Amino acid sequence: MALDDQPLSVVANVGFRRLMEILEPRYVLPSRHYFTEKALPAAHKKLRDHLQDKLADDFRGAHTAERIKEAIQGMLDSWGIDKSRVHVIVRDNARNMKKAMDDMGVQSVGCLTHTLQLAVHEGLLSQRSVVDTLATARKIIGHFKHSPLAYSRLEDIQRDLKMDVKRLQQDVQVRWNSSLYMLQSLLEQKHALLVYGGSYNLPATLTTAQWTLMEKTAEVLVPFEQLTRDVSMATASAADVIPAITALRRLLSQEKTTDQGVKTMKSTLLAAVETRFAGIEEEPLYSIATLVDPRYKDRYFTESDNLSIAKDKLIQEVAKMEQRAATASEEPEAAVAEPTSKKKRQEASSSLGSILDEILEENQLESRSVSTSAEVQVQTYLLEQTSNRKSNPLQYWKQNGSRFPPLADVATKFLCAPCTSVDSERLFSAVSNVLDEKRNRLSADHVEKLIFLRKNLHLILPEYVSESESGDEE
Repeated sequence: MALDDQPLSVVANVGFRRLMEILEPRYVLPSRHYFTEKALPAAHKKLRDHLQDKLADDFRGAHTAERIKEAIQGMLDSWGIDKSRVHVIVRDNARNMKKAMDDMGVQSVGCLTHTLQLAVHEGLLSQRSVVDTLATARKIIGHFKHSPLAYSRLEDIQRDLKMDVKRLQQDVQVRWNSSLYMLQSLLEQKHALLVYGGSYNLPATLTTAQWTLMEKTAEVLVPFEQLTRDVSMATASAADVIPAITALRRLLSQEKTTDQGVKTMKSTLLAAVETRFAGIEEEPLYSIATLVDPRYKDRYFTESDNLSIAKDKLIQEVAKMEQRAATASEEPEAAVAEPTSKKKRQEASSSLGSILDEILEENQLESRSVSTSAEVQVQTYLLEQTSNRKSNPLQYWKQNGSRFPPLADVATKFLCAPCTSVDSERLFSAVSNVLDEKRNRLSADHVEKLIFLRKNLHLILPEYVSESESGDEE
């Protein structure tokens, strides 16, 4: 079933059962319930344990800072990468990881999504009424998860009400966005659940005040979920951090008439965001990346001192690139500049997007006197109109690199850094497609090579990979 993507109901198909009777009349085919409740969980646990054993072969023992440092250094050595060429390493927020990077002498930044997870977790637990409501919601969904009869009754009610038949989503307490999805699924099925509660017993019921609180809580958490999705994309970079956090701060600080009941949660969320992201504008990895991103430039800094320092550091980086360039003394031929007139911006599709556009319009750059070549390049670039927020910053520098060669080199360097480790963590999901029961003798080295090919084959065979992906979609 798992290998061939067959539905669990295949064991109940008349044709399949007759085939099994012909092949082996003495064999009693188990029911679908057996495969769902026993066989599938057992196979899942067996494979999970097998993968954990396989992946742990090369990294046994305690994950101390020294061990992590040795492992990363060995990886760099195996690829022939000198430590001086490492721009930044994105890590989680564990102390052993941070210490390992510091001991190595390489720059590192924490994963943005991990930090957001901690901030939201603090906000959700700050208000007792929200915690109690989430607990009640889990009891209701647990009732349907453990009772097929209850689910079938709920589905009948959904059909009677002309609603789409959908299943409720259970949350995982360590993942805040799953709690948001749980609330949204309950709110979507509110009418059906109220009808169900009038005819059948439930282990818990939601009051009118709790339904209202769920709506407001979901509304507060939606910008966090949108931000998590945006920065988790493969194209997201360190340049997205400062604008996103600036917009999130403003959004949380805005008072609305509908905030009654969630004011404590909003204020705690804002305080957590302020605390955990207090120094992002002072971090050159973020500030310079933001400046060289044509979508943001210098429009999203909240402190003028931090902006001045960031510009100075950018000018220093450009000056270094000029010194390294063989033709540093030759001025590039001027190209046609982008029009400075304001372009009609695409209408924001969400509250977070509207805040980003609002901040951008408020911060228009004023010209000032400049002297050095590096200052001229930076000032000229910053005075031009920002690009559309949905555009690709690397495409901009590909088209405008001839106008600002050293500045384009700086952009290439700083925009290469992702802001989360999500894209790397996605590779762990791909392991299940490589290690299975038919290929359970693969060594850790072979698994690493297969995963590496899966992730990077498009770099040398783009046409082949694209054709393969289009075929899979069909």
